[in-house]
This record gives sequence, structure tokens and C-alpha cells, in this order.
Amino acid sequence: MIRYLFFLLAFSWVQHTYAQLSLKGAGQGIEVNFCGGKIFKHTKNFKAPLPSLATAVELNYIFQTTGRKEWQQRRNFPLVGLGFAYTNYGIDSVYGKCFSAYPFIQLPILKGKKFEWTFRAGFGIGYVSKCYQRAPVWDTLNNAIGSHLNNYTILSTDLRYHINNHWDVQIGGNFSHISNGGFRSPNLGINLYGAHVGFRYFPTTSNPPRAARLLAPLNNRLLFHIRLGFSATEDKEPDGALYPVYIASAYVSKRYHNLNKIFAGIDYSYHEAIYAFLRNNEVAPGHEKDLSWKSALFVGNEFLFGRIGILLQFGWYLRRSALPNSPYYEKLGANVYLLQQEKGLMKEATLGIFLKAHNAQAEFAEIGLGFAF
Repeated sequence: MIRYLFFLLAFSWVQHTYAQLSLKGAGQGIEVNFCGGKIFKHTKNFKAPLPSLATAVELNYIFQTTGRKEWQQRRNFPLVGLGFAYTNYGIDSVYGKCFSAYPFIQLPILKGKKFEWTFRAGFGIGYVSKCYQRAPVWDTLNNAIGSHLNNYTILSTDLRYHINNHWDVQIGGNFSHISNGGFRSPNLGINLYGAHVGFRYFPTTSNPPRAARLLAPLNNRLLFHIRLGFSATEDKEPDGALYPVYIASAYVSKRYHNLNKIFAGIDYSYHEAIYAFLRNNEVAPGHEKDLSWKSALFVGNEFLFGRIGILLQFGWYLRRSALPNSPYYEKLGANVYLLQQEKGLMKEATLGIFLKAHNAQAEFAEIGLGFAF
């Protein structure tokens, strides 16, 4: 009798422990994608030969959110994760290979019982094994990447079939970009587009219990923002000096649908590299500083995920420097909210990192501190 009682207690303990472990592991899994694609020339200055095929493998840790945080429910329970990718650009002697790591978020577009269509965005770092070299051998081909360490951005979309609560299969399209934000020259960057097939495996379940509570709507408030930023860029010559860039922005934002902020404003940037170029080449003597700053009007949208915001910004120059780029620019980045409150004089404080580009060619990477009132 005691033996049977002991067995019953042991069995109950095992079941309880397994249930606890299952609850903790619910929604967690791994994802593998096999990618193939092509590099495309986004500028006529891209001189390197194009490979016929570039390949990549992604290994991702994934976690299905459950609504534990309010933003997860407001965003319709997105999936988040940490990705690792190995990319072979196809001509190893020119481009080398890229090893990247990045956090990402996946948002549902359409969702059914067995099929779903999703969008995924990831931002992180990439190490490139081959970059431009001036010595010991002058590199006449790779003017795309000037440093081993780079920003890595990946965007993808998937059509996914749920086999059961443990296995998914998927096909989709993807785009990736690497560059160092002008920190080292040359810096044309590598843009890769392609398609992929993959699968997911969830040891416990892909469909964990989700919280469903009534959330109070957020006020669609107007805020005034100030953001101060800093960057550093190399002059056109590789292995040259680094010059600071000072950025200031003022703008107004309006929150909408409890999820996003639309904004518009004006920015200013002063470029020491342009000033040095004008001085060294005796261009417009006495007016170098006046010709070394830019100003632009901009609009954008920030997608809010709790204390993280993903920002898309488009600007049109009111004034361009003596070394003009395109008449407009794009800026992509992320804010981390150090302060986020509904009341008080200062409503928000953010630390952000942004990549500014002209026609998909990076100009600089900016670190900024922002305040909203």
C-alpha cells in the first residue's frame, strides 16, 4: 500500500513538474531559414563584380508573446527573438562572409487557423571577414565595405503553414543591408535581396495561453520633442581622420491608435569633415563654416513596442552643404525609452541610434538623446 502511495505521489510530482516546465517553455522555439539571393548595385559607384548567387542560413531563437505586457496585447501578440545569420556573398575574395546577430520582432499581417502571413524586422551587428584594404595590397574591387564591424539590418516576410503545435514550415522573401554608417570609408554598403524556405520547432507548444484583458485607450496626445545627436565620419580617403557630426532636431508628434506616433519637424547638422575639406582645398575662404551645415524638413512614424520604438523618417533639404547629396534623405532607427509617462512636464526621455542614408547609401550612424514635453 505504501509502495502504491509513494508511486502515486511520485507520479503526481512528475506531472506537476512537467506542467511547470511546459508552462515556462510554452511559446519558445527555434527557427531555421535557408536563403538565396542577389546583391544589387544601388549606386553607379559600386565597382565590385556581382556574384550569380549569394546564400545565407539563419538560426533564430523565437518567443511568442502572451500579453504579459500591455503593448503585446495592443500589437496583437507579436513574436520576438534573437537571430544569428551566416551569409556567403558568392565571391569570397572580394566580399568575404558575414556573421551577424540581431534582435527582431515579427508582426502578423493576416492570420488563420493553419496559415499566416507575417512581417519581420531585425537590427543588429554584422562582422564581415573581408573589407577594403589599402595595405599591404591595394584593394581595387571592394569599395562597398570599409570595416569588419558593421550595422546589420534584415527585413523579411513569410507565408507560414502550421502543421501542429510543434512544427511550422514557411517560404518568404528577405532583404538585408550591411554598412558602417560612414564611420570608415569606403561605405557604399551591401544590399542583398532574395527568397527563403524554413521551418520552426516548438518543444512544448507554439500556442501558449494568452492574457486577454480590457485595456484603457491611450490619449492621442501632442508632444513637442528636442533631440540632440552625435556622429563621426571618415573623410573620402580610407584610413583618414574621423570628423564629428553634430545634429539637432525639433519636432511635434501625435500618438494614434494606441500604437504609433506620427511626427514632423526640422533638423540641423554640422559636418566637420566638410569644413576640413573646404579648408584644405581653399574652397570659399572665410566661408567654410557657413557651407558646412545642412537643414531639412522631415516627417516620420514611430512604431511603439512598450519601451522600444522603431522609427522611419524622411527628410527634404531646405539647405544643403557645399558638398551636396540627394535632395532628400531616409533615416531608420530605434529609441529606448528611459522615461515614459502620461503626466508631468517631461513626458518622455529617449536614447536612440539611427542610420541616415541617401538613396539606400548610408551617410552616418547617429546616437541621440531626446526629450518630449
